[in-house]
Amino acid sequence: MHLHMDHRFTFMLLAWTFLVGCGPEPGPEGMVYIPGGTFSMGATNDEGSADEYPRHRVEVGGFWMDETEVTNRQFLAFVEATGYRTVAERPVDWDSLSAQLPPGTAKPPDSLLLPGALVFQPTTQPVSLEDPSKWWRWTTGADWRHPEGPGSSIDGRLDYPVVQVAWEDAQAYASWAGKRLPTEAEWAWAARGGLDDPVYPWGNASVNEAPYRANFWQGLFPYQNEEADGFFGAAPVRSFPPNGYGLYDMAGNVWEWCADWYHFQYYASWPQNTVVRNPTGPPFSLDPAEPFTAKRVMRGGSFLCNDDYCSGYRVSRRMKSSPDTGLNHTGFRCVR
Repeated sequence: MHLHMDHRFTFMLLAWTFLVGCGPEPGPEGMVYIPGGTFSMGATNDEGSADEYPRHRVEVGGFWMDETEVTNRQFLAFVEATGYRTVAERPVDWDSLSAQLPPGTAKPPDSLLLPGALVFQPTTQPVSLEDPSKWWRWTTGADWRHPEGPGSSIDGRLDYPVVQVAWEDAQAYASWAGKRLPTEAEWAWAARGGLDDPVYPWGNASVNEAPYRANFWQGLFPYQNEEADGFFGAAPVRSFPPNGYGLYDMAGNVWEWCADWYHFQYYASWPQNTVVRNPTGPPFSLDPAEPFTAKRVMRGGSFLCNDDYCSGYRVSRRMKSSPDTGLNHTGFRCVR
């Protein structure tokens, strides 16, 4: 009897050791483990855009994710180690650029084809929210070291998210760091923080009821920012509370590149009444607003998001941009 009980205890101990040993290995510094699961992907309320429907069931496996958006400090270490030059720092390739434009588009003067990126410029009065050119300005000399153009710098902002990085730049950093960009499904699942179908990473309280949950535009976009959250532009990472998984800035601060191509009908192409496992996006991109420009998915919203214009802080909100575009409200984080 005693022998039988001893064997049973030994078996239970071995089984427990095995189960513990099967858990995720400790991840790299600055990353948190996101357990896998199944969820309904897509908009949960009437704020959703057409490309956020229909809702569909998705399953993702567990993965590690950066706690924060990649910072200027981290990106600087990458550049110093590799000598990498971002897209915004390189000469403009008109042949590549023209392929994204309607056929027959005239080549602009060479004086305009200089390295640079897009910089947000607030207006002085109300403007049509259908025309982003009113508040975005192509700025020669804007890049990750000079987020707002010549005269700006990242001095004193090493713990801010790196911006003015194209998708290619984010990919290059991720590869160097032994990581990758998240799929859109991984990003959407992680943003929920373990909550049951929330509208926002913190739950269902609206942004107006939770002004200190994220960095976004409070006031009248794009000309009056009340800065109730304490910031006009980007904020240092970890300035706001994390979600339930310990991830910071999954809403607001800067948009984050995902691995997937963007297609406006991608959700509608998924088989209904089935669970799609670990989707990696459509095989090609299509945005009817710019049919000649292939785009990648962006997630999470930015310091420019406002309910009147872009409720990007919702966990279901999708955004897109051409992979070679740099903007001073766009960054990324990695997974593995």
